[in-house]
Amino acid sequence: MTDAKDVSDWWRTAIIDMEPGRIHLRGRPVQDLIGTTGFAQMIWLMVTGEEIQGHRAALFEAALVAAVDHGPQAPSIAAARMAATCGVGLQSAMATGLNMLGDVHGGAGEQAVELYRAVEQSGPDGLAVALDDWRAAHGRYLPGFGHRFHKPVDPRAPRLLALVDEAADAGVVAGAYAEIGRAIEGHLARERGKPVPMNIDGATAVIYAELGCPPPLARGFFGLSRSVGILAHAWEQRQQGGRNKGPTPPAFRWTYDGG
Repeated sequence: MTDAKDVSDWWRTAIIDMEPGRIHLRGRPVQDLIGTTGFAQMIWLMVTGEEIQGHRAALFEAALVAAVDHGPQAPSIAAARMAATCGVGLQSAMATGLNMLGDVHGGAGEQAVELYRAVEQSGPDGLAVALDDWRAAHGRYLPGFGHRFHKPVDPRAPRLLALVDEAADAGVVAGAYAEIGRAIEGHLARERGKPVPMNIDGATAVIYAELGCPPPLARGFFGLSRSVGILAHAWEQRQQGGRNKGPTPPAFRWTYDGG
């Protein structure tokens, strides 16, 4: 005979406790959170189980705001817009876009946090060795630096770093990862003989590292942020109309290289 406890323990969670007429999220009555807790703060509470306030909350929200969209050339946005012309609902279009986020498109923030922590472990004199070790393990590309479109600078990164500096001056974050990011930026400039500025992934990774996020959460938070842009574009495409739109206008054809 199965005990009721065996069934209830099938799923275990510290996130939500609920019974008819009562909902507690992370131990707090939902009615006490409604109207008093910002959405970014709610995300942090739900995911980490901790409250986030002041400069730390502002940093987290800034990172979420900065990465919401990068236009229809971004695969996640393009996929959502195409899906929106295929007769599916908004949620399916959003899922299509979100499912495009992987190691290459959407994973650089997680990888940049890992890179920063590897540099941190190497110590102040071990930057070059740490970068060489990273490249030996992962390839020449350093996540979080350079941008194929935004040259000479990604306009989002300096603003995010300035906010980190403000929080460090206020004593709510250490600022160590901002220093590491700038040190990598300087090393790359000397190495290549031209600026290789930090991009959005590198800047948001600085924030997530300063806030103590494990690297996978940097990717998860990016997905949350980008879902806003995905929804906006899917909805816009629904309003514009169109049927079965592909990646290029019909007059353009692919290259056939078969026999």
